[in-house]
Amino acid sequence: MRICVACGGTGGHIFPGLATARELQSRGHAVTLWLAGRDVEAASVDGWDGRRVSIRAAGFPSGISLRAIGVLFKLCGAIFASWRKMRETRPDVVLGMGSYASVGPVIAARLCGVPVVLHEANAVPGRAISFLSRFAARIGIAFEACVPHFPVDKVCMTGFPLRGALERLAHTDAPRFRLLVMGGSQGAHVLNQTLPTAVQELQARGLTMHVTHLAGVRDAESVQARYDAADVPAQVHAFTSDMASVYAETDFAIARAGAATCTELAVCGIPALLIPLPTSARNHQALNAMAMAAAGGMAMHPQQDLTVEWLVAYLKGVAENPEALVQMRARLEGVAVGDGADRLADLVEQTAAGIHHKEG
Repeated sequence: MRICVACGGTGGHIFPGLATARELQSRGHAVTLWLAGRDVEAASVDGWDGRRVSIRAAGFPSGISLRAIGVLFKLCGAIFASWRKMRETRPDVVLGMGSYASVGPVIAARLCGVPVVLHEANAVPGRAISFLSRFAARIGIAFEACVPHFPVDKVCMTGFPLRGALERLAHTDAPRFRLLVMGGSQGAHVLNQTLPTAVQELQARGLTMHVTHLAGVRDAESVQARYDAADVPAQVHAFTSDMASVYAETDFAIARAGAATCTELAVCGIPALLIPLPTSARNHQALNAMAMAAAGGMAMHPQQDLTVEWLVAYLKGVAENPEALVQMRARLEGVAVGDGADRLADLVEQTAAGIHHKEG
């Protein structure tokens, strides 16, 4: 089949879309990635050997403003450009991974009579998925909390499509406590500011940690310099695609609460402290964190209450209580679906086959 995967925008949409696209490609389908033309997408899809289409679009702001009017015109242009592309080579099915980048391709698919599958990664649907759900034949979800937001006959629990070959890790003792700090694909400035100071204070108290810190492009150099100045053993990356290796060297994580992060940590059995982004759309990161914390393998803490003093006390308690970490790892067993890409690919195939059968 010819399949379009609309996954442009940020890493939270690109990586699961790319994982599903690769699974569909491995099954013999001709898969085209539909992107939004952002610079961040080039690095994220590096290595993809299939066709790509870029349709310029922009996120829709809240409220009425001159910027909103300009974005609306861009959105109309994205719909028209997507419609023209699909008229040239009509796909059998379109998979939309959410965000503004999916709006043009999904509406164009509807206009062309092409069946649509959507995927919502978070505990609460974003504005794009909420709007586009009326055009979808099926909707894959990663959190049970999402079920009430959609017609029950459209929803299917697929889990989150993971990038790479991630699996539950066998924990091994290490000479130092291994801490992973990550703030999403673009980093988290508040974590970049507070964690080096907290780890430095812990080292001064005799508790040395080995830190892997994913800081984002903007802060990576300064964060590494701060760890070096304090003689803290740390590896700082602006970005890495080899998360399997990073997780294999992690005892505990401090992270944002994006859907990809939550799922990857749970599947790998890594206990974590989640610091939700307070400005996330529809507060979805806080809801993601609540869902993970309810299982007992992760904790959450609001960013507005995050201080160096609190972090020092919390990390000291975690590092010096290995029995609690063992219990947290055990509670993560089965919390997240590890074969999300397979399940979503199945849903895409089933939807296309079902539509074709009805037409036949």
